[in-house]
Amino acid sequence: MPKTVYKTKQQELLFTYLRQMQGKHFTAEDVRLHFEEKKISIGIATIYRQLEKLVADGKIQKYFIDDHSAACFEYAGEDCTEKEQHFHLKCELCGRLIHLECNELKELGGHLKTEHGFVINPLRTVFYGVCTDCLKKQEEEEDD
Repeated sequence: MPKTVYKTKQQELLFTYLRQMQGKHFTAEDVRLHFEEKKISIGIATIYRQLEKLVADGKIQKYFIDDHSAACFEYAGEDCTEKEQHFHLKCELCGRLIHLECNELKELGGHLKTEHGFVINPLRTVFYGVCTDCLKKQEEEEDD
């Protein structure tokens, strides 16, 4: 017997928000604040429950940037698949999280698997450094 899928007003509002956020990272708290600003009451427990269900269904991806930050989510569209996974860059100055799609890193992943028997998990792989905007600001400050 097929499982019945129930759609609530809150789920519809969440899906609308996720579509607006396609390709961007957000936390459960970002979602809560978005609805709070719009004077829409959706509890944080409901948000977490719905996000986790969407992760389990493969509709969104969940990233763990580090042990000190909240989990980060990304809605990549209706056809979100594992082969679309990518790495991330995290700026240590402004905290910005940047998508990194680079064939050389995929080659590195292949090398690590073949030569070292180790498979990189892109959902947990983050490269830390300084983004272009922050580098530019630093250079401007040094010139002053």
